[in-house]
Amino acid sequence: MAKDLFNRYIWLVDTIYRAGKITFEEINERWKRNAMSRGEDLPVRTFHNHRAAIEELFDINIECDKRGGYRYYIENADDMEQGGVRTWLLNTFAVNNLINESHHLKRRILFEEIPSGQVHLTPVIEAMRDGLTLEITYQSYWRDEPHTFEVEPYCVKVFRQRWYLVGRSPYYDSVRIYALDRIHKLYTTDTPFSYPKAFDPQAYFHDYFGIIADGEMEVETVRLRVRHNQQPYFRALPLHHSQCEVETADDYAVFEYRLRPTYDFQQELLSRGSDVEVLAPAWLRHEIGGKLEQAAAMYR
Repeated sequence: MAKDLFNRYIWLVDTIYRAGKITFEEINERWKRNAMSRGEDLPVRTFHNHRAAIEELFDINIECDKRGGYRYYIENADDMEQGGVRTWLLNTFAVNNLINESHHLKRRILFEEIPSGQVHLTPVIEAMRDGLTLEITYQSYWRDEPHTFEVEPYCVKVFRQRWYLVGRSPYYDSVRIYALDRIHKLYTTDTPFSYPKAFDPQAYFHDYFGIIADGEMEVETVRLRVRHNQQPYFRALPLHHSQCEVETADDYAVFEYRLRPTYDFQQELLSRGSDVEVLAPAWLRHEIGGKLEQAAAMYR
């Protein structure tokens, strides 16, 4: 039921956003063409309940222009393109809604699945909204048995087709990161918690690539020499928000970063093979070079 409501909210946001301004009657007609409606009308009361829930859950305001014939629109719609949860909502679900309205196209559009989001994402977000702790039964890849404990959910983050929960562990009294696909069971408790005003999810991951937040690793300047054929990919999709191109030649370009070169970042560099060369820092060049030599030795 919670998952169905979540999808209905996304559908409503996307429908109004794409229309610009739209009457309730037009919304209802589009709703009846959607598979979720089962051909039934959208009650006016349900529509307004959805509006309130969307504002509370996503901080997206659906306003009504009474002078224009009671047409609904997204307040500050331009902000929808500036990142964060609004952009994620559109990018992740807009196409899905279009496909649901065009059943004959489903087999012609292929997606990367994120299995962990199917079961646990909705209750996690609801617990974040309601300020309630979660009791999760969790098994990391490094433990033989699952363990059950309590978590204060701060935020969620998606990386490499996996959803992650970032929250404070009362037991360890520290912020920890849990992969949703390693959660065996999840239960929302009646225990409230206060989300700390000082915690900023964007700032928390500011110096990292990926999901590993190792505060013991220092922020460093990383320089990469990228072969000519890979330069457009780096320019179109930077590895990190700090990326800047500091040198350009005919057959290579040098990109510079300010970040903590954690395991996730190192794995990304290794995946680029011989198209990327680490110039600095020296220890990272040695680390990546050594792992590439080990890999090459396996094929000799």
